[in-house]
Amino acid sequence: MLLFENNYHRTRDFGLLILRVGLGMMFTIHGYPKLMGGQAAWTEVGSVMKLVGLDFAPTAWGLLAAVAEAVGGQLLAIGLFFRITCVALFITMIMAAIMHISKGDNFGSYSHAVESAFVFLGLLFIGPGRYSLDKLLFPSPRRLYQ
Repeated sequence: MLLFENNYHRTRDFGLLILRVGLGMMFTIHGYPKLMGGQAAWTEVGSVMKLVGLDFAPTAWGLLAAVAEAVGGQLLAIGLFFRITCVALFITMIMAAIMHISKGDNFGSYSHAVESAFVFLGLLFIGPGRYSLDKLLFPSPRRLYQ
């Protein structure tokens, strides 16, 4: 069969596109209420930073987390500033997991954040793929040797 032969590289970029768009849409939908929640919501989200010793500017930290999810989800979907976006989403997911663990929540409550952190870390190394705005706007220098 076509999918099980050694030509998987032909579908890799399409697979990355599906992954980027699906995750990006989900994180945009998940982060939008936080972004629109205003200062009170941002302060609540940002107060988690106290758990890692950053007890200043909780509103700013919360706004950054909301932007990472809502706007970062859109950037992920279109593949623009991909690696920076992956770093921002990775850090946001680590902090979400720390928040749930510190509250004593069960594994089911924080597993999504941990799983997402692993996905963003992996995508950071893989890159956005051929079907991305990064590839279009910032093409790699052409290699003389393969």
